[in-house]
Amino acid sequence: MRRRHALAVLYVVALAASIAFESWHGTPRTLAPGAIEVRLPTGRGVVELLAHGDPAQPVAVLLLHGCPGSASDYVDFASALAEHGRRVLTPSMPGFGASTPPASFAIPAQADALITLLDVLAIERVDLVAHSLGGSVAIDLAARHPSRVRSLTAIGATGVVELELFGRHGLNTAVHQLQLAALTGVRWGMPHFGAFFDQPFDLAYARSFAELDQRPARAQWSALTIPVAIVHGVDDFLVPPAVAREHARLAPQAVLDVHEGDHFDVFRAPGSLAARILPFLDAVDRSEAPTRDRASAERVAASTAPFDPATIPPLSGPALALVLVLLAAATFASEDLACIGAGLLVADGRLAFVPAALACAFGIWFGDGLLFLAGRTVGRSIAKRRPFSWFLSAAALERGAAFFDRHGVRSIFVSRFTPGLRLPTYVAAGLTRMPFSRFAAWFACAALLWTPALVGCAAIFGERALSALEGVRAHPVLAIGLVIGGLIVIERIVLRLLTWRGRRLLWSSWRRFTRWEYWPAWAFYPPVLLYVAWLALRHRSLRVLTAANPGIDASGIVGESKSAILRLLDHDEAREHVARFVVVERGGDPAARTARALEFMERESLTFPVVVKPDIGQRGSGVRIVQDADELARALESARSLDLLVQEHAPGPEFGVFYVRHPSETRGRIFSITEKRLPHVLGDGCSTLETLILRDARAVCVAPTYFALHGDRLEHVPAAGEAVRLAHIGNHCRGALFLDGAALRTELLELALDRVCVPARGFFFGRFDLKVASVEDLKAGRAFKIVELNGLTSEATHIYDPKHGLLTAYRVLFAQWRHAFAIAEHNARCGAPTTSVGTILRRWWDDRRRNRTRERA
Repeated sequence: MRRRHALAVLYVVALAASIAFESWHGTPRTLAPGAIEVRLPTGRGVVELLAHGDPAQPVAVLLLHGCPGSASDYVDFASALAEHGRRVLTPSMPGFGASTPPASFAIPAQADALITLLDVLAIERVDLVAHSLGGSVAIDLAARHPSRVRSLTAIGATGVVELELFGRHGLNTAVHQLQLAALTGVRWGMPHFGAFFDQPFDLAYARSFAELDQRPARAQWSALTIPVAIVHGVDDFLVPPAVAREHARLAPQAVLDVHEGDHFDVFRAPGSLAARILPFLDAVDRSEAPTRDRASAERVAASTAPFDPATIPPLSGPALALVLVLLAAATFASEDLACIGAGLLVADGRLAFVPAALACAFGIWFGDGLLFLAGRTVGRSIAKRRPFSWFLSAAALERGAAFFDRHGVRSIFVSRFTPGLRLPTYVAAGLTRMPFSRFAAWFACAALLWTPALVGCAAIFGERALSALEGVRAHPVLAIGLVIGGLIVIERIVLRLLTWRGRRLLWSSWRRFTRWEYWPAWAFYPPVLLYVAWLALRHRSLRVLTAANPGIDASGIVGESKSAILRLLDHDEAREHVARFVVVERGGDPAARTARALEFMERESLTFPVVVKPDIGQRGSGVRIVQDADELARALESARSLDLLVQEHAPGPEFGVFYVRHPSETRGRIFSITEKRLPHVLGDGCSTLETLILRDARAVCVAPTYFALHGDRLEHVPAAGEAVRLAHIGNHCRGALFLDGAALRTELLELALDRVCVPARGFFFGRFDLKVASVEDLKAGRAFKIVELNGLTSEATHIYDPKHGLLTAYRVLFAQWRHAFAIAEHNARCGAPTTSVGTILRRWWDDRRRNRTRERA
């Protein structure tokens, strides 16, 4: 830890020194040999300019460089043009070379800067010669300032957006913005002491592409009337020749020259390239170069036809390399979606099948190899370390380890074809003694089987999907939404349908969606909250609710102490019914905390098992039943930042009994009784516990909960007839079955609860969690143990009986809250204190923080 801190401090010091060095020396901008500075008006800085040839020539050639680049990179080419009597002006675009960085690197801003430069130089018209990205600036300048341009020569020029990179402005911009973010991070987050500015791929380059918008290019090319020459190398892998052909189609007067060469002929063969365009410039001088009004009728007609997507060539060169890298990287987020995306690119004709499949296979193999190594180097604690803890629970890891132990190498192939098993299985494989080379070889085989199959299926069906999307091509947002939705459906549903386990898990999800008892709180409680708000309006106060139980802090609305509530029952009539407990306070020496718990057990003559749970908590969070002293020590250590209750474990069935008493009455009544059953499955001697859970009609509904509780036993095969209890705590969200126990309500039970509650000063409304030896004891109101008493926000949990519908649940809860308001209002009139809304919100926030602490533990 000290070494890491020392390295972090050294890095911060070096970074600060680097930034100070740059601030002192500034950004280096040195004029190229022979260049001059041209100062632009209105504080727009200076432009570096190289001039070649005879200044007496009436029309100059304005040579625009590509990106990255500057005027000095084009000296040889400019000289070759000047040798044939041309006056050539080569400016460094704003932000490049020694030119001042502009406020915007957008194409129109660059074109406007060039017009200002021509005004300063008193040049009326120019012949534009533009290379690479300079072609986008040239076409914008010619379209918006036609009187200043006599002709246009595009050399390997970028243009229409459909043929640029991915063919979609939004996607292209996203990639360029990502590149800008990365280079900005290097620029400001890495100590480089000025070395960053010595390489061509700087922030000016990144901003030029990040702010690039090529969508207007199609209309601008179509509107050209001046003479146009398009020169393009057939082997150009940065800007494919299809771009030149499309530009020539849009501008029917264009002279197209696709020759043997590539994107860098302007640097490698400047003389021969100059010889290709000089005849065109000479024809412009003689007014013999074709203009739009002199183009053939066939080419004019062809220029008005809509763009044909079939003319889009497959990706090649850097674009292909970038896409393959992105596909490989995308497998780190979702292997299946990356393969499906690759298949769609194959279906769209942008990518060949073999490189697409190999890129995905390599990304999968590399990423899962890292998971293996992470499991090997970090061990089981990896499930508690970020970012792994976001995706991998300790239970899932144990399940993966058991799966790998049972199936060995076969598990690599099984998990590859079973979504949900991969991450825990590959990390668990690292926990074993299997050599990495053996794992890598077997996994490569599995990846090479799975990946081509998925990419191929996506390509086959993707072609039909893309055809179906033709109808919404004019609505890109809708089309993108449909594609994303389709990919999610494929990953979350279609792929799961391929296996029995996946189908059962889908059925589990469906049952949780259609059965309200499994709905999350945010889906179930809004009507209840609205009804509580309505009651608050009727009673002219929300905080009045906190007077319902004056003896409980804030009436038990949130953040109440379990031990403090149980101490309310420390009187002669109730003492024998309360399960004995001790509070083990947070912090301190772990051994001392364990000793305090053991001393309590010895003093009270208790034996294991005992219950360990947070003093402040709800919904069964953090509750454990520990079987021996070692397990007790581990339970206390894992939650050392929390106050814990160590409590007597009461045997027998558990019941939730909701008790209500109006303060003006001497007798209370039972509002609800819930019978809590702990479900189990029976082994058959051949099926794993996971299979038994998925096969059971009830258990499958909460399969994810049971999987988390039994992560290390899911691969265990119970013996025939062996009963395996799935839940050990009577809590619905932990998998217990709740049944309506209204038939168990008796006069004797109510009298027994009155004897417990009436002497308890300040308690009128809440739910007891009771343990009894038998149902008969419960009905008779004898020999029960109170393991917990919940206050204002407790529920009448019998509503979770599967026989009750949603409306019944709301009807019961509405009645419960009417009782709460009536009791609270009476107590408030009698002087009971209330808690402010601000205090309640702070308690709620503290409770959320404690929950996060328990989850980490």
